[in-house]
Amino acid sequence: MLKFQTIMKLAITGKGGVGKTTLSAVLCHIFALEGKKVIAVDADPDANLASALGIKREDAEKIMPIADMAELIEERTGARPGSIGGVFKLNPRVDDLPEGIGYKHNDITLLVMGKSKAALSGCYCPENVLLRRLLRHIVVERDEAVIVDMEAGIEHLTRGTAGAVDAFIVVVEPGQRSIQTANTVKEMAKGLGVKKVLVIANKVRSEADLNFLKDNLKGMELIGSIKFDHSLMEADIRGASSYSNSPDTVSEIREIKNTIEKHLYVR
Repeated sequence: MLKFQTIMKLAITGKGGVGKTTLSAVLCHIFALEGKKVIAVDADPDANLASALGIKREDAEKIMPIADMAELIEERTGARPGSIGGVFKLNPRVDDLPEGIGYKHNDITLLVMGKSKAALSGCYCPENVLLRRLLRHIVVERDEAVIVDMEAGIEHLTRGTAGAVDAFIVVVEPGQRSIQTANTVKEMAKGLGVKKVLVIANKVRSEADLNFLKDNLKGMELIGSIKFDHSLMEADIRGASSYSNSPDTVSEIREIKNTIEKHLYVR
């Protein structure tokens, strides 16, 4: 008998500029419209998820990245950001942070991890400990739908957290560099114990684009595609929501979301 997994936790990754933030934002809106509570995590140093979600620029600019919250980091870990080594808490309290510091947008709670070079370098430092612990709490210990918009490097994820993610979604576009990044992500995900790595093609202009990707994605499953859409570029220029400005793309992503759910059936 098939059992349906109603709450999905997905990590969206890929080369910069392929459209993973657009996919992340639209998925968040689709889940929210289904009545699910959603946590959106912007774990890309080039943080743009707030804009893609439709949060006004003046409000998005007020969202402080967690990596920059020096007082919070010291309060929870017992050490100042930037300090390496020394004594600090390795399991700081984070269960109240999504409600306490997350930005609420409809039924979506946005958490911006931040651009701390130290935290993103894998260092043994307070900010990295807090970010990793928070991400593990969101993915492993809560029952909201979770969408993590990640850079290709995926440094925020530890093995235990990555293994609890339902799937890594790798966004690719027609091009060799995008394929190379997808292959790198696949190997990193394998090393972290990720169960499923699924690929979505974006900016597809023709059947030839799609065939190119199918021919070059070795050992990865292409589960859907999104056509190139000028309205997405126009929405980005205006700082408008991807969800509200490209109904064709939303329909394609809704179908992709249904396909992901089918891949997450369990017997």
